[in-house]
Amino acid sequence: MTGILGKKLGMSQIFDKKGEVVPVTVIQAGPCYVTQKKTCERDGYAAIQLGYKEVKAGRLTRPELNHLSKKGVPALRYLREFRLSAGEEYAVGQKLDAGMFQVGTWVDVTGSSKGCGFAGVVKRHHFSGGPKTHGQSDRLRAPGAISAGTTPGRVFKGMRMAGRMGDARVTVHNLEVLVVDPERGLLVVRGAVPGAKNGLLIIREARKTRVSKRRG
Repeated sequence: MTGILGKKLGMSQIFDKKGEVVPVTVIQAGPCYVTQKKTCERDGYAAIQLGYKEVKAGRLTRPELNHLSKKGVPALRYLREFRLSAGEEYAVGQKLDAGMFQVGTWVDVTGSSKGCGFAGVVKRHHFSGGPKTHGQSDRLRAPGAISAGTTPGRVFKGMRMAGRMGDARVTVHNLEVLVVDPERGLLVVRGAVPGAKNGLLIIREARKTRVSKRRG
């Protein structure tokens, strides 16, 4: 398990060794605390629970405070679980920071995309809309027909229609770590990550095999 919780600080750009501009995202990674351990013998799988972002005790429920106080860690806003690989060992109360990553490694970043509220089919699904001529005046951004009449006489499941857009869990795979600053707890990764500024992120070591590409 190489993973940590953090928040998105925003996007910027840096220059690589060739002098080319590279778009990057700056992430405040950690510090996180190990708040719970799960073992194969007791729970059926090995994992740890990480806590992130210290808050006032009054912002948590009593069960949450009791859970954290027994582990000797401060009040933490977010709790997330990470699976462990064979041979990995962590202690309850252990503090993790951005130093667990190295420059040049690849990570997967998970977050919640920006919420866009209720959106129509043109914005949500990129429909082209109706024609702008031949007498139509109110069908420009309409979805058109959604089903047949007698047969099948119903709308099929999964039909792309207007509805709530965004605010969904999104994972971006294989982002390269370009800068690691353990003193300030910063990670700089190539490209964009999901969500708005200050949004919660889960940063894990990349799981999919990446086909190396020669840049430039």
